[in-house]
Amino acid sequence: MSFTLAIVGRPNVGKSTLFNRLVGKRLALVDDQPGVTRDLREGDARLADLRFTVIDTAGLEDATDDSLEGRMRKLTERAVDMADVCLFLIDARAGVTALDEMFAEILRKRADHVFVAANKSEGSAADAGVLEAYSLGLGEPIRMSAEHGEGMHDLYTALLPLADGYAERAEAEAPEVDVAVDEDGEADPEGVRKPTKARPLQVAVVGRPNAGKSTLINKILGEDRLLTGPEAGITRDAISVQMDWDGLPMRIFDTAGMRKKAKVQEKLEKLSVSDGLRAVKFAEVVVVLLDAAIPFEQQDLRIADLAEREGRAVVVAVNKWDIEDDKQGKLRDLREAFERLLPQLRGAPLVTVSAKTGKGLDRLHAAVEKAYDVWNRRVSTARLNRWLTGVLEAHPPPAPGGRRIKLRYMTQAKTRPPGFVVMCSHPDKMPASYSRYLVNGLRDDFDMPGTPIRLTLRSQSDKNPYKAKKKAGPSKLRKHLGKPPRNS
Repeated sequence: MSFTLAIVGRPNVGKSTLFNRLVGKRLALVDDQPGVTRDLREGDARLADLRFTVIDTAGLEDATDDSLEGRMRKLTERAVDMADVCLFLIDARAGVTALDEMFAEILRKRADHVFVAANKSEGSAADAGVLEAYSLGLGEPIRMSAEHGEGMHDLYTALLPLADGYAERAEAEAPEVDVAVDEDGEADPEGVRKPTKARPLQVAVVGRPNAGKSTLINKILGEDRLLTGPEAGITRDAISVQMDWDGLPMRIFDTAGMRKKAKVQEKLEKLSVSDGLRAVKFAEVVVVLLDAAIPFEQQDLRIADLAEREGRAVVVAVNKWDIEDDKQGKLRDLREAFERLLPQLRGAPLVTVSAKTGKGLDRLHAAVEKAYDVWNRRVSTARLNRWLTGVLEAHPPPAPGGRRIKLRYMTQAKTRPPGFVVMCSHPDKMPASYSRYLVNGLRDDFDMPGTPIRLTLRSQSDKNPYKAKKKAGPSKLRKHLGKPPRNS
């Protein structure tokens, strides 16, 4: 991306709507009520032939204390300092307010390049507000409507001269794309993809509200990138942050806290939870964060089960470990509860961390890396069939109706997560207990703890393919050979 554009302005002026239009997707949550956006959200924007990074910010408030609004304003000011260009958005229908004038003065001092845009300017009712925008002293305002896509050409015209100046910097900072290679050094398109800066590892942190997800990610980043605080439910959008965690390129997603479905009544919270579920579906590794004081609540189990059903690699992390007194006894109880309540994730990593002090982050890093490697694991067909022979000798399959189910052949069909296919007779009669026996054996014998394993049984007929065909008699055989019948 050639440059970074930050969209700033008062609450409810249409910043997230413009962000979604520039990235071409409905990434940011949009609602009629003000103050929906709280964190900084980055996206890859496209405007004609321009490619740049756009940042959606929280609405600027006249607050500088440690309140939620004050913390949101500090994050927005940080985005202004990070960005190359700032787009100051006002509501053309409401006109220029005292807050707009105050923030325009701040932008003049902190930003190198500032453009003012009068949003919601469709129709004649916004003419007066567009004219008032000249009084901000930030040059000619761009008249636009983010909802209807009007004014995009004028925005392109304003950004084009600056884009040329940042093009050389973007080319120098472009990452190199690594290609998987085989043992001979040749390109291997089917090889296990190693995370790179261009294609980082996708990690989603999920859990109940106030479990410490944003605080944990801030501690990993080493900076206050995400909005945190004692209030439950601060995070609304699924915010992604790209980073390099001890040599592991990663894009980590902070998601909104997920409460029980019956308690989610407001439209905005429903949108937040849906955004978090979408992050789980696109992630490769899911970190389920628990509160050490109340671990393995019913909602925690639902979240972990969701990640397993989606086929993601799962790591269970227990936060707020610094306030525990009897750590050994608590850890023993956690492991027992984990094995009892989440048997489908048997062997998955269980690590204890403290997002406040940073203890346990090295163990979390190792657990995420191992879970990703196991998720990509491939076993050769020869090894699988040797293993299958031994398993069948140790514990033969059942014989429903007096006819034993024959397992003939096994192969791995896919990875991410590992998926196996077994060719057998009467797959519809195979009991679920024996399928679990095979899955657990795969976990133990091929070192695949915790990762979801998909086992598919397919029918392979043992009938003679020539049995149904009628055997040719002597007369037909002589006719085929061109000989006359015997009685002629």
